[in-house]
Amino acid sequence: MDDSLREQVERAAEKHALFNAVKHESDAAVGAVMGPLMGENPSFREHGDEVPGVVGGVCGRVNQMDHAEKRERLGELAPELLAELDSEDEGEQHTLPDLDNAEAYDQVRMRCAPNPNGPWHVGHARMPAVIGTYKERYDGWFCVRFDDTDPETKRPDLDAYDGILEDIEYLGFEPDEVLKASDRLETYYEHARELIEMGGAYTCSCPQGEFSDLKNSGQACPHRGKDAETTMAEFEEMVAGEYSSGEMVLRVKTDIEHKNPALRDWVAFRMIDTPHPRPEAEEYRCWPMLDFQSGIDDHLVGITHIIRGIDLQDSAKRQQFVYDYFGWEYPEVVHWGHVQVDAYDVKMSTSTLKELIDAGELDGWDDPRAPTIKSLRRRGIRGEAIVESMIELGTSTSNVDLAMSSVYSKNRDLIDDGADRQFLVRDGTELGIVGGAPEFGEPPVHPDHEDRGVREIPVSSAVLLEPKDLPEREERVWLKGLGCFRFTRDALQYTGDDISAVREEGVDVVHWVPAEDNEPVELWTMDGVVEGYAEPGVRDQPVDTMVQFERVGFARVDAHDEDGSVAYFAHE
Repeated sequence: MDDSLREQVERAAEKHALFNAVKHESDAAVGAVMGPLMGENPSFREHGDEVPGVVGGVCGRVNQMDHAEKRERLGELAPELLAELDSEDEGEQHTLPDLDNAEAYDQVRMRCAPNPNGPWHVGHARMPAVIGTYKERYDGWFCVRFDDTDPETKRPDLDAYDGILEDIEYLGFEPDEVLKASDRLETYYEHARELIEMGGAYTCSCPQGEFSDLKNSGQACPHRGKDAETTMAEFEEMVAGEYSSGEMVLRVKTDIEHKNPALRDWVAFRMIDTPHPRPEAEEYRCWPMLDFQSGIDDHLVGITHIIRGIDLQDSAKRQQFVYDYFGWEYPEVVHWGHVQVDAYDVKMSTSTLKELIDAGELDGWDDPRAPTIKSLRRRGIRGEAIVESMIELGTSTSNVDLAMSSVYSKNRDLIDDGADRQFLVRDGTELGIVGGAPEFGEPPVHPDHEDRGVREIPVSSAVLLEPKDLPEREERVWLKGLGCFRFTRDALQYTGDDISAVREEGVDVVHWVPAEDNEPVELWTMDGVVEGYAEPGVRDQPVDTMVQFERVGFARVDAHDEDGSVAYFAHE
């Protein structure tokens, strides 16, 4: 690179380095500068091996300035960029950080890549929540790609494909495209053949333990030197299913002395005897490993940004070898820590949940005790509440904790206004009513909306109270919507006192239901099924409606039958 070109690179790089540093109020990063720099200056690309070094020097100088100096200098070099930043500051604020180099692409394209081996647990919601939010922010594109190329260890569940798409819709997002990796075997085979032809892969029949010993000692296996013709012939035999499981693999030729043994000549294809559960794929026996399949697909569908767990950092490094062979540019990567969810006694694991369901310890994937998205949905938790809580976790590389109390708080804000109030008495104690009490209780449908009127609850001759609400002898109690009573002998004597007994004398206000004209209710909770009785109006609440059982909590009406009603507890 001559001096004239170096000066051009430095001038252009300084502008982008200042923009990056001011925007994020942090040091300028070489990687964040390279994308827009090279996109704006195609003539720099032929010097791609030298440009990063020049950019590094520019970033170093920029990072020695304080924030005010950076702003001032950016205003001198590119006032339009400073104005753009100031305009952003006045606009919408985002919890999620901006995606690196998003402006360098015509369209931000992301993917959600679930393994359909069972219904999603709560932690799975984080990926579509974040990707869907980024799509909306950048007017981007995202696909759901089912990474279902392991028909044995993580065997796909045929119901999970549609179930996962339903979960994503429930969270409020719709993918632009849906792909199944098991439909794309021929595509992976074609790329494997190309890789073999360019000398980037070889077939290996070493026993796993034997290869592991060689790999860990930095020694090449005896098959590494095969010519492309032999490798191709043996790979075609793999494709034809002529080997058994464990008998032959195809390896990507990397660096057998790489400092990280996990990156040395990794497996791209292996043989699996177990047929795939999808009829369209059941004949295949030669299956790609996830790093090969995912890497190929990310390029072919034009993925620009990948979000994956911090534990999968080696995936990008493995795939980079394949990308280098093909001359492809690797997408931007965001690594994040795992999300851990409180409030559950059951482990967030598909296999563990399946075992508990098969053993009858959980009543299906939507049991309230199961930490699954299906369970939250059946309990009446809005997808929006989950998404907002997941977004607040950000994209930190550290493990993060999702407090379900946060989800419940957001859900309460969403449903409170629309949830009619109802009475539900658990483990009720019957007390007679005497003294000329009103024939009907008339509590409000909703305390904040007088226009919605009152509920008429028949009283008859007795009511049910929860044991904790029973008054002492001669004490008064206010039955909500009905009036004031004194506990005398074995009955509640109507006193006729007005509301001042509550406001000025401290008489307790309790809920109640008629002892005769009531509705039996099963309330499914995270602690098991609770039996109780509700006011008769519960039966008029349509299925899937949210109600608030006063002094108990919010619940979703799940079913009505001749034996009573079923509701699923959401939260207090």
